[in-house]
Amino acid sequence: MITVSHLCKQFVQPDGRSIAAIDDVSFHVERGEVVGIIGPSGAGKSVLLRTLNLLEPPTSGSITIDGEEILAKSYEHNRLHRRMGMVFQSLNLFGHLSVLDNVTLAPIKVLGMNREEAEQLGMEMLRKVAMAERADSMTQHLSGGQKQRVAIARCLAMKPEIVLLDEPTSSLDPTMVGEVQGVIRQLAQEKLTMVIVTHEVQHRKES
Repeated sequence: MITVSHLCKQFVQPDGRSIAAIDDVSFHVERGEVVGIIGPSGAGKSVLLRTLNLLEPPTSGSITIDGEEILAKSYEHNRLHRRMGMVFQSLNLFGHLSVLDNVTLAPIKVLGMNREEAEQLGMEMLRKVAMAERADSMTQHLSGGQKQRVAIARCLAMKPEIVLLDEPTSSLDPTMVGEVQGVIRQLAQEKLTMVIVTHEVQHRKES
């Protein structure tokens, strides 16, 4: 489903020097497969996810989705962002909105759903991550594990074919890690294609 060939990403420093965050990376992801990306801090793992989603334009290389080159000038980025969702390490939830409003905002604004349809979808996604009972809560009042599950539900509400997760358990205490790992294992069993940056050894083994 995803083929990455000889991908490179360089950042130019203020002194003019170039630093390679990604250097000649190639890999393939089958449909329904879960791929983990591991490595030391600063190795470029998060940058790799951001290039897959075209949030960071790569310096060189090729990325194809179902055989279609997404780096081609004619490729519309909005098409990719509808097919590929990302859960950021910083989550980026809207603290002034309720859990349900966080989940329904993109389907209404981007997919053009009416509010009733979006709320039905939103509740379905919140039930999937065991957060339906907190639908009316403000996200600023949630625990770290709960916020992470809401972020996953928000991503799933866009009905992506591919989900990218950047360190989904890195900021959680041990009691909350299991909550998020359980959601990811469930999605893996449903054959959702996922690329995950993680440091959790147990998570990698079980997923």
